[in-house]
Amino acid sequence: MTDDAAFLRNRRQIDALIAVMVRLRDPNTGCPWDLAQDFSTIAPYTIEEAYEVADAIDRGAMADLADELGDLLLQVVFHARMAEEAGAFAFPDVVEAIVTKMIRRHPHVFADDAAPDAAGIAQVKRRWEDIKAEERAAKGTTTAGPASLMDDVGRALPALMRATKLGKRAGRIGFDWPDAGGILDKVEEEAAELREAMAAGRTDAMREEVGDLLFTVAQLARKLDMDAEDALRLANAKFERRFRSVEQQLDPQERSAPVDADRLEALWQVAKARTGADT
Repeated sequence: MTDDAAFLRNRRQIDALIAVMVRLRDPNTGCPWDLAQDFSTIAPYTIEEAYEVADAIDRGAMADLADELGDLLLQVVFHARMAEEAGAFAFPDVVEAIVTKMIRRHPHVFADDAAPDAAGIAQVKRRWEDIKAEERAAKGTTTAGPASLMDDVGRALPALMRATKLGKRAGRIGFDWPDAGGILDKVEEEAAELREAMAAGRTDAMREEVGDLLFTVAQLARKLDMDAEDALRLANAKFERRFRSVEQQLDPQERSAPVDADRLEALWQVAKARTGADT
């Protein structure tokens, strides 16, 4: 297929998707459920679909990935259609904005004197952050006082992801641990403070210390160049896999009441052996 033919095919498919959403949102003949939605009610579905994409990637399921990417694209079209109905913007504006942004943030590719091969990954990442900082400065700030590196770290992000981004932003001016070992020491310090709060029975302090511990662990993952969300997803999957193995070892009647702790520990060790030697 030639480039022109591929372009036309893509354009027709996008136009078809937009037409479907227009029909669904038609005040007279549309779907009652789709018509009842607004930005706030659709936002949770948008987040959920993004995680479904990540799950398909984790599983290496390409057919599922194509399906989930379609669901995620639908979310973009849905939001754009509601914005168009409100007279704010339309889908072409969304596309134009991201095209302009990507060209602006990749001068090593699109500039007249571009030399992609001469730009290493580290250099590209630094330039990307510099350009984003320039964009923030150009926009100004909606908060009182001077602009902050924290201004555009989305408040709706999952807490673990936001913790990582906050730590990364602070690190841009050197407000960071020098290495992972220092953060691991901080993890132990936060754990000790949590023990003290637990011993004192101070609920508010316990919640605060648990938050501090989670925040610090997120920074540890960042310093080790790991994605904390991804690490936790893997841990969740491992726990689920092993717990299912424990359940399979229980008699049916044992699944409806607490089981002896020593027996559960023995079954857990069997499950670990069955599902791999990882700890």
